[in-house]
Amino acid sequence: MDAFQEFDQPQGPERSTGAIISHAFETYKGVFLYGLAAMVLYLLISLVIQSVSGFNAETLSEEIRTADGDFSMMSIWGIPGMGTYYGLSGLVGLLFSPVYVGLIYMANKYNSRETIHINDLFIGYRQNTLNIIIYSLFSGIIMVIAFSLCFLPGVFVLPLLLLGYPVLLFENATFSEALSKSFNIAKENYGVFLGASVLGWLISAAGIILCGIGLLATIPFYLIVMYSTYCAFLGKPRIIATPN
Repeated sequence: MDAFQEFDQPQGPERSTGAIISHAFETYKGVFLYGLAAMVLYLLISLVIQSVSGFNAETLSEEIRTADGDFSMMSIWGIPGMGTYYGLSGLVGLLFSPVYVGLIYMANKYNSRETIHINDLFIGYRQNTLNIIIYSLFSGIIMVIAFSLCFLPGVFVLPLLLLGYPVLLFENATFSEALSKSFNIAKENYGVFLGASVLGWLISAAGIILCGIGLLATIPFYLIVMYSTYCAFLGKPRIIATPN
């Protein structure tokens, strides 16, 4: 497991929503292509899963059109391959979470003016891997429950998880420590965290305007918002270089 040194406290944005989003924009420009590569990789894996499961998205679309707004009689899980597809997708999503941490690591290297290498994207598979995956599972369950309660609760819960991934990476924390630390810092600075998370989420979702394809380019931005928020409240971490 690679060690991380203490933090360079002065190097980070001010503790305001605008400063955090601005810092995230500047940082994302330096890791944009790596974020895009990560999303393309995830898309390719998803296509393989769809092929293996036998699930056909057109069948689901046809079921929705046929229902004509009345979904009470529609059996989604009866669609061939649906259960297998979503089961495998969920598993792959968990196993892919260390890549998200890798993009945060790249953001810190860019912010530190260090040379970025493509295999930095996979540091999460060498650094605190199990806790990253468990955290991804727990935070995912929390968000699913929150967003299922008329959507708004999910928006209000989102800021409480904003620091989880950076804490896992830069502090080698356990998943429970990451959840606790993120929650405690966010609740003390809730207005800033809410603004940063909502704006970051909206910008990340903005790619849907380009027929959904643009999402590949914009979705990773939210991860950089996590990093910028961490820098604002805990300082920019100084890392020990890892072998490439």
